[in-house]
Amino acid sequence: MTRFQHFLFAGLIMMFSQAAYALPDSFADLAESQADAVVNISTTKIVRSNGQPGMPPGFGLPPGSPFEDFFKDFFQNMPPQERHALGTGFIISTDGYIVTNNHVVDSADEVIVKTRDGKEHEAEIIGTDPKLDIALLKIKARHLKKVRLGNSDKLRVGDWVVAIGNPFGLEQTVTAGIVSAKGRVIGSGPYDDFIQTDAAINPGNSGGPLFNVRGEVVGINTAIYSRSGGNNGIGFAIPINLAKSVINELKKTGHVTRARLGVFIADVDKETMKALGLPNRHGALVPQVQAGSAADKAGIRAGDVIVALDGELIKNAHDLPIRVARHRPGDKVKVRVIRNGKPKEIIVTVEEMPDDESTHGKAASATKRVRLGVVVEDLTPERAKQLQARVDKGVVIRQVLRGSPAARAGIGRGDIIYRINGRVVKDAASFKKMLEGFKPGDVLRVMLDRHGDQVFALVKLPEPPKP
Repeated sequence: MTRFQHFLFAGLIMMFSQAAYALPDSFADLAESQADAVVNISTTKIVRSNGQPGMPPGFGLPPGSPFEDFFKDFFQNMPPQERHALGTGFIISTDGYIVTNNHVVDSADEVIVKTRDGKEHEAEIIGTDPKLDIALLKIKARHLKKVRLGNSDKLRVGDWVVAIGNPFGLEQTVTAGIVSAKGRVIGSGPYDDFIQTDAAINPGNSGGPLFNVRGEVVGINTAIYSRSGGNNGIGFAIPINLAKSVINELKKTGHVTRARLGVFIADVDKETMKALGLPNRHGALVPQVQAGSAADKAGIRAGDVIVALDGELIKNAHDLPIRVARHRPGDKVKVRVIRNGKPKEIIVTVEEMPDDESTHGKAASATKRVRLGVVVEDLTPERAKQLQARVDKGVVIRQVLRGSPAARAGIGRGDIIYRINGRVVKDAASFKKMLEGFKPGDVLRVMLDRHGDQVFALVKLPEPPKP
């Protein structure tokens, strides 16, 4: 073999090796090696009558009807009802610690974990983090197969990923796809930083693992974007790097304590960029610093633009709390700001965040009233029971106007809106007030409960006609 032929042969081997890595012949080995570490989760919630007077919707009996008291007594004295739900989880230790989504086990009276060998175990909820939608469970078992946690920061758009879960109760279902996008914000909460994938994820996959081709967990499957409730090729997973510190803290203390700087933040718009002489729109503008906060003590000032944290670029206002959340109260972080057009580095000792603190502060006032095209009502315990909802706060869609923004987004009657742009919708009054803060042309990230399934929708508010 000549030298040229040798190099040609070596080049062909390298080319085929790269192609094999990029496009695996099969995921069978990965699925077989990890299946024992993936579990099915079933929950039971006891729903009791609250004893409040009132008729179930749809009866329409006139006040004073002789049947009114009969039906009131009948429905108020009904025995407790059981509500069941399904989800997925994965084992992270040989002695029985299991990770899943918070919304899978939220308010459950009983949680049963079924392993691949068919054994069922009653699980203890060690702790939950509703903001990141993570829960840690524990079963009494030993010598279990556990997953390996990977590095989600190394994921690239286009990488292969595999999901194993329990969609629609179909146990140990394996689906494959690619990473479609990273850093997605869907309005699920203040720490949205989702991996988007086209690997088929359906109701029942929630809380299950998303693997890379090396068999490492890189994400926790959490939500889908769907108009029908089924898979449309758009699923979302929590990056495992964002979840690791939360999982460890839940294991140690049963709850999560987050860090904060103590500033209100906003995105940098074109006007701000010009006014402050910024080279681009990267960073988070600080319009207000809370008196006595960690940021105030360290010397961060209103009007500063935070552009980096510990050397990592801050792309926008949403990016900052995610970076800060990776730290513990008491940690020292290096904050890079631009002040009066000049860069400046400030060391801040981050402090503990109160549980009820909002991430972004107050929303801007509206310039014009907008409409979604829906009629809503408060979510009551009775309606939540009828709709098999997992949430206990929000608004129920009673009617959707044909051709409206809500209708075009796939929102339907009986859906429950419980978050918009990451903000909690408590009732019809807060829903109405929230809409007053949006402008024509805005795109709203709406989280829905659809018969217990978590559904995400994008609603584009119509712009006014041009003159």
